[in-house]
Amino acid sequence: MRNKNLFPEKFSQNNQLPIRLVTPDFGHLSTETAAKLGLTHRLKYYFFLFVLDGHSQHTIDLDTIEIGKHELFFALPHQIQQYPATTHGSNYYKLRFDEECFSRLPKQFPFLLNPLNHQKISFSSAAAGRLTAIFEILLSLLSIADTDPELILAHVNSLLTEMNTAYFAADRKLGDDKIEKFIGFKVFVENNLTDHPSIRSIAEELAVSTDSLYQIVKHFSGLSPKEFITNRLILEARRRLYYNERTSVKELAFDLGFNDPDYFSRLFKKVTGKTIAGFFQDLS
Repeated sequence: MRNKNLFPEKFSQNNQLPIRLVTPDFGHLSTETAAKLGLTHRLKYYFFLFVLDGHSQHTIDLDTIEIGKHELFFALPHQIQQYPATTHGSNYYKLRFDEECFSRLPKQFPFLLNPLNHQKISFSSAAAGRLTAIFEILLSLLSIADTDPELILAHVNSLLTEMNTAYFAADRKLGDDKIEKFIGFKVFVENNLTDHPSIRSIAEELAVSTDSLYQIVKHFSGLSPKEFITNRLILEARRRLYYNERTSVKELAFDLGFNDPDYFSRLFKKVTGKTIAGFFQDLS
């Protein structure tokens, strides 16, 4: 079941839809509200930043991404986002909406699972022009709090369609089937992460051979299926450590499906290059 009402109080710009758009001249939060959100937090909504001019820098899940002209950065619910201390270039659009808004769209958008493992999309001048036009329409719609939500959703749908097309543009030659299998792999891993599913069970679920699954996952992620699952588990560990420093290693290991806390600690160091204690030191 999708979570509802995840926006902070009085955050939405529409009376019936959890959504917010910000430009250099519109939609900025009050200093008090921005301070409550903080520069670093675990996202409860989808976030998009489209830069028209200049450049910006965002840190997501402790990795830093540079965003330049005609590039779009997106972040997903549950990721750890750190806002930059500086502005988002000289001209930009920032859009946020939560799962409730997303669930009301007429179709799903595979790029929001980030199957290609990059959270930055580049647009041609023509595509950037189309995105700008849609953002401007949304700006006018969200300037009035009682705008019919269906009008807003129609343009959000167009916006995400442009993003989805651009995201997959470089891999069209691979065929939709391979992309769909990789998306299926990622969804299965997300839904069964702490169960530590075997590669064979995932391959059977997706109706592919283990060799084919290996080739698909290796192409899209650069990792073997086992490495992908391990890295995802350790990423979840880093997220939880970041937000709950009192969690013991033993509790965290068990929460993530590891029966042996010592093995979990060794795996954490193997993947990150740091002990869990060293990870805490870097945060302080």
